[in-house]
Amino acid sequence: MKRIAIFASGNGTNAERIMAYFSTNNAVEIRLVLTNNPNAGVLQRAKKFGVATLIFTREELYKSDKVVDTLLNKEIDLVVLAGFLWLVPSSILKQFPDRIINIHPALLPKYGGKGMFGHHVHEAVIANKEKQSGITIHYVNEHYDEGNIIFQATCDISNGDTSDSLASKIHKLEYAHFPVVIEKLISAN
Repeated sequence: MKRIAIFASGNGTNAERIMAYFSTNNAVEIRLVLTNNPNAGVLQRAKKFGVATLIFTREELYKSDKVVDTLLNKEIDLVVLAGFLWLVPSSILKQFPDRIINIHPALLPKYGGKGMFGHHVHEAVIANKEKQSGITIHYVNEHYDEGNIIFQATCDISNGDTSDSLASKIHKLEYAHFPVVIEKLISAN
């Protein structure tokens, strides 16, 4: 049995897709959903799937071992960031080398880094008159969006696209590819 923990800060639509995808897989368990936001929609989504949750503060993540100890106690094999907005501390990176992945709503290395999430990314892509955007699934390291790339998928940008319409295209890519890439990664280890 492979055990996954998902970190999310917001609504949790990607987390829900991942939980749904693996809900009938007897070889993979979504064991824990973690969030820094006590009002995050992902908490209700986890509850719907019967997945345990952990809410933590900035201090608990960066100045204590609460989060890393919880991951170790739950025997987590893979950590998945699905809309988690904080930098992963070195204490977690050290315990899970090449076992933490993230999804980014653009084609890295462009449009990554601190502050580049959600509509900020899509607005920047459109402002620069890019012809394509997409998703990047990558390993997590000590810098925002700089880990080795695992997978990318693209979509075309139309002349009339807005931040919202581009976000919709990106979400379709995320929902289609993220669970499948996770399954391939966890099956390979």
